Amino acid sequence: MHEEGDKDRYLITYADLITLLLGLFIILYTISIIDVGKYKGIAAAFGNFLGNESVVPSKPEAKVVSGPKESLSDQLSKLIAESDYSKAIQMEESERGIVVHILDDVLFPSGQAMLNEASKNVLKQLANVIKSIPNDVRIEGHTDNTPISTPRYPSNWHLSVDRALSTAYYLINEEGLDPDKVSIVGYAEYRPRDPNDTPEARAKNRRVDLVILK
Repeated sequence: MHEEGDKDRYLITYADLITLLLGLFIILYTISIIDVGKYKGIAAAFGNFLGNESVVPSKPEAKVVSGPKESLSDQLSKLIAESDYSKAIQMEESERGIVVHILDDVLFPSGQAMLNEASKNVLKQLANVIKSIPNDVRIEGHTDNTPISTPRYPSNWHLSVDRALSTAYYLINEEGLDPDKVSIVGYAEYRPRDPNDTPEARAKNRRVDLVILK
């Protein structure tokens, strides 16, 4: 009788193993399920910016949030017009989002990266619009193809990065832009808007772009 019980003892171990495997599969299945609530929340935020009426789920009720894309464009266009900088500040929409081009002579003295006092008012107004939306902002520095070689800026790379950095620092430290939303990049002369074949074209290429990312 005792010998027969020993033979069946493996069934207990086998049953424990099956139970553990079942628990493991349940855990894996639970992890693999997408959090639908979070997904809809993210989709709603993007839809709001892109002009689609979206439903943001909440418990126990759902809240409808809507807002046309044109509202942001209109705010920026109005700001540019009121600042009397329509020739020096331009806006366009691209696959990345809304891009605000600011020519360098609005922001900086020639060959420098310290902001003009007059430019701070424009950046302040732009910051007020940008702070009202959840989107990330990339600040891009650009130059023309005229070489620069000074002790402070041995190349256009250095100048373009420093100008983007100065703009970002002002918007973060003085205007309260969330640093988590801001990134900077310097492109030197390698992302021109126009060919660098006339003084007018080169002037358009010397700029800082504020890209409000989708």
